[in-house]
Amino acid sequence: MTSVQVYQLYLQSLSFKNYCYIIVDTATNLTAIIDPAWELDTIELALNKLNAKLVMILLTHSHPDHVDLVHPLLEKYQTQVVMSAKEINFYGFSCKNLTPIENNDFLKLGNTMIKCLLTPGHTAGSVCFLVSDSYLFTGDTIFIEGCGICNTDGGNAEEMYHSIQMIKKTVPPDILVYPAHSYGKKPGYPLSYLFKENIYFQINKLEHFIAFRMRKNQPNPLQFY
Repeated sequence: MTSVQVYQLYLQSLSFKNYCYIIVDTATNLTAIIDPAWELDTIELALNKLNAKLVMILLTHSHPDHVDLVHPLLEKYQTQVVMSAKEINFYGFSCKNLTPIENNDFLKLGNTMIKCLLTPGHTAGSVCFLVSDSYLFTGDTIFIEGCGICNTDGGNAEEMYHSIQMIKKTVPPDILVYPAHSYGKKPGYPLSYLFKENIYFQINKLEHFIAFRMRKNQPNPLQFY
């Protein structure tokens, strides 16, 4: 049976507060990091403490608060970098060792399988990573309390609706959800909780979803916890 450990890091820069995740395949100590930003010393301290062999950087999307430390980590660890081909092509993201992925591609981290789910909406080519059929790392696509904004370059509320519908239909309800931000709830709730408590999972008509997601006078999306 595959064994994988997940470690979360709470990273800050000015008003931004992000969760970054370290995934360790316990059989091999081969390690991936998801959306590393800002606090290089914090990340390296965690990697050293875990005796982790960092071989992969997984990027849910290309916004600066999710890719900030790609180049410093690349210089030291010479890792593979993973981002969706759609995201790369739309925004022109580039770095060494960049691996473009498509929807439903699989990555192997030691004995751990990682499924790549293309979930556009917040950006043109956002991705969620389903790790070992146990954990879903969602970046800014879905949060425990809501979903990502869709009014920035490449964002699209209709695509966000379809991404959430896909997650509802294909991801098991007991999977634990680990987003990049919190608005009050800590990461790690089962997907079944979002079905009950996340309004974006309860809106089943496209036109209603778009109207609600794009409504005026919304709370500040940078009011992170």
